[in-house]
Amino acid sequence: MGQQTQTRRHKSTLKELGDFTTTIRVVPIMLMAIVIGAIGAYVAWLLLKLIGLFTNIFYYHRLSTGFASPAGNHLGVYAIAVPVVGSLVVGLMARYGSEQIRGHGIPEAIESILMNGSRIRPRLAILKPLSAAISIGSGGPFGAEGPIIMTGGAFGSIFAQLFHFTSMERRTLLVAGAAAGMSATFAAPLSAVLIGVELLLFEWKPRSAIPVALASATACAVRRYLLGLGPLFPVPAHPVYIGPVGLGGCIIAGLAAGALSALLTLGVYAAEDLFKRLPIHWMWWPAIGGVFVGLGGFIFPQALGVGYDTIGKLLQENVPLKIFAGVLLVKSAIWMISLGSGTSGGVLAPLLMMGAALGGIESLFLPLFGVVFWPLVSMGAILGGTMRSPFTGIVFAIELTHDLNMLLPLLVACFLAHAFTVLTLKRSILTEKISRRGYHLSREYGLDPLEILFVREVMRTNIVALPADGTLQEARELLHQDRRPRGQYLFPVVDSERGLLGVVTRKQLLKSLEESPGQEQTTRISDIASTEPLVAFADEPLRVVVRRMAESGLTRFPVLDPQTERLLVGMISLNDLLGARIQNLEDERARERVLRIRMPSGHQVRPPTAS
Repeated sequence: MGQQTQTRRHKSTLKELGDFTTTIRVVPIMLMAIVIGAIGAYVAWLLLKLIGLFTNIFYYHRLSTGFASPAGNHLGVYAIAVPVVGSLVVGLMARYGSEQIRGHGIPEAIESILMNGSRIRPRLAILKPLSAAISIGSGGPFGAEGPIIMTGGAFGSIFAQLFHFTSMERRTLLVAGAAAGMSATFAAPLSAVLIGVELLLFEWKPRSAIPVALASATACAVRRYLLGLGPLFPVPAHPVYIGPVGLGGCIIAGLAAGALSALLTLGVYAAEDLFKRLPIHWMWWPAIGGVFVGLGGFIFPQALGVGYDTIGKLLQENVPLKIFAGVLLVKSAIWMISLGSGTSGGVLAPLLMMGAALGGIESLFLPLFGVVFWPLVSMGAILGGTMRSPFTGIVFAIELTHDLNMLLPLLVACFLAHAFTVLTLKRSILTEKISRRGYHLSREYGLDPLEILFVREVMRTNIVALPADGTLQEARELLHQDRRPRGQYLFPVVDSERGLLGVVTRKQLLKSLEESPGQEQTTRISDIASTEPLVAFADEPLRVVVRRMAESGLTRFPVLDPQTERLLVGMISLNDLLGARIQNLEDERARERVLRIRMPSGHQVRPPTAS
């Protein structure tokens, strides 16, 4: 690459530097996301209809797609067998169809994004909603949102695979489909965007957030014609101000929700570990889990199915204590066992129900600000703790109820629940499954130090530069001088004014000295130097230099003054970039007291003397 070409690229790079890196390429992605949003709404509608169909078939022996709760069945003891049959069908579908239908959907979507280049096979778009509808329709204690997220993501990925897109662009459209499905299911467009950012996108950039937001908004708008308007669980408005006593109760509710979140996470994977010890194929595990679901449903019928009706009652009525206890004991137990068995179903609705039940118990001893105040607080907090997504928990609870007065209580409870699980568990209920498949996923988003550090801050200035009109003999003397900087393997070749003319490597110098004995005093350094070297400029961000190293395969560049664009001012290497990382670590770990409070020295007051 010529010097003039690099100079033009340097000017172009500095001109393009800004707050964001999004380009006009985002516009066609936005238009496609709108189409995917409309498709996602119909996918959500279809899955909810399928759940209603299978619920009516399994428990009422009729053909209808209307919503029906398994709790109202009249099968008696025979109802125990229904979840077993449904789970057996799901196991067969997973064995002979696609193993990816197992689980609650979100970890599978994460795995597709991170490990498969955001590619999802078309068959999953059919098998996942069908298996989830059979599982939930036969009494499985799950929600529809996880399968809808996976199914919507599958349609988004399939749509993206029809075009020449990068992996990042496919990921954006996959998440757009997932957010659209959730938005249409719960009439919660902002929560759908937040869950996409906090759980699926792994970045906060306009290039991905804008298309996902448009897809979510489109799905919510289309929902009005398919499922009606929100809120899904309307509640009476709560007081705006709850005082210190109320905020103290929110602290208790947040910590309790965090503790329950940790127990649920540990319980799910303890159940999974127990199933793995069974000497039978995993295809049969869901049927075994179905036995426990059937027994639990026989004891407490409200624990069966998606449970939206039960959540509505917990948030609208003064229900008996036995309902709260039944949800916390029976629903949570069969949910953990069934999810650990590897069947198909979501986690959001069960978490909402268990959080509301926990809040109902807390209402017995915490100050009352309305019948459903603490169920609503705990409902959001358990989402923030279990899924490690506190913003989603806050906004989701508000969008489900349209009660903006709950913002402050939810803020306190959700983040304290989040703090509890972050400090007690290494991974969430979602990322633990990814870890068990041999991968590590970090949920922390921070500014890369390479984005804000510049070449001038880490480059080395104590370097050896070779004169272009110098000889190999002079170069040999420079190489053997004790003052040569340790570790320098690339030598800039400069003119009399220290302007860069080329570079020569240490290996090239040694090879030339070996191949031309007796000619060291006549061979010029400029004769063996590379005259079109790749360079860095002192005012470039380190991220630009890292990309240049990755593209070229070189790890050392001369650094030029950005004003003259030819004057050599230093060298930068891969080790210097690692030094920038070390500096960032020091900023995080080094503790020092910057300000010291010094008390003024006392002045002794002398008693007046007699005149």
